[in-house]
Amino acid sequence: MEPVAETVLVVDDEALARKWFHRTYENEFRIETVASVDEALQLLGRSGHRVAVVVTDYRMPQRTGLELLQELQRRHRHRHLVPLLCTAYADTDLAIAAVNEGRVFRILQKPLEETATRQALREALAWHSQRARERALHESRVMAMRETLGFLAHELNTPLGTVRGYMAALRDRYQAQASGEGRAVFDEHRAGEVIAAIDSAERRTLYCQSLVASFVQSARDALPGAVESPLYAGALVRALLAEYPFEGEERDWVALDPQQDFRLPGRRDLLYLVLCTLTKNALLAMRGVARPRLRIEFGQAAPAELPRNAWIRFIDNGCGIAPDILTRLTLEPLTTRAASGGNGMGLVFCRRVVQSVGGGIAIHSEPGQGCTVTLTFPSTEDART
Repeated sequence: MEPVAETVLVVDDEALARKWFHRTYENEFRIETVASVDEALQLLGRSGHRVAVVVTDYRMPQRTGLELLQELQRRHRHRHLVPLLCTAYADTDLAIAAVNEGRVFRILQKPLEETATRQALREALAWHSQRARERALHESRVMAMRETLGFLAHELNTPLGTVRGYMAALRDRYQAQASGEGRAVFDEHRAGEVIAAIDSAERRTLYCQSLVASFVQSARDALPGAVESPLYAGALVRALLAEYPFEGEERDWVALDPQQDFRLPGRRDLLYLVLCTLTKNALLAMRGVARPRLRIEFGQAAPAELPRNAWIRFIDNGCGIAPDILTRLTLEPLTTRAASGGNGMGLVFCRRVVQSVGGGIAIHSEPGQGCTVTLTFPSTEDART
């Protein structure tokens, strides 16, 4: 968040005018004064983040106040400043140039009238504060959009990489010389592995399409007048089990333990990505385990038991997580799978998504003892059994 700017910078070549302005308005405003356009630009270059309003005289030696305002418009980092122009030569041409070229907020007639000038300063500072809030909101939305797109790209990367690998393997095993008209021949190390690769690639492609479709639906729901359907934990978890591209016997590893359904806050697409990320992490952690088991449960406790009393929980019996990694896992990008394309951003994204809807994420694990990831959500009266 950008620092609060409250200073009024006064630019006037007359020392008595600067002294009068400071003495008259310092009881209400934070005032700084300089004697020229060059001094003003130097001060703004050093500490422009503190300045909200620039009050400049028009007639000054070397460079005019209008030239200062035009320079501020050219410098992107100074466009947030609210300009006021003081002049004793308020003819029509000057007023038009001041508004069109310097984007002047007010033109003040010299000699300055105290009450009118004070009111103009108040309005200029209020306008600056409003625009600062709008910029902060815009920046927040842009950051949220970037993180959302990053999360989607993160989740699409693995299945698309797998599909690409399958296609490369099929191309390598294609026997061009042995193929006849209307027939393709592939060299298999094991019977049925070509069709298995095609099936697996298709499942991953369908999974990617389901993710994209979910984001498209969210965009439609955001349109004016659209009515978004309520989102329930049970429906989201069951969609995950139906659409996730499980390999081989992986789907048999997963058991669903529904306790009490509840309405979820937030957007379906992002929460669905969170569940996909947790599922993927659990399945990878359980590879090589003799009897892999992942239990997914959801429920809602009595309000007195938990501050956030609705939850979705993933419990696996995989390899577990080392303590030094566990404490940093949701706070910074960490991965133990960099060689296979992991970038460590998955759980960071998950934490931000859940926190954005007022929830939390807790991870409990010991090396060799599996892992439990609990997503907690604010309580809701809209629950289903």
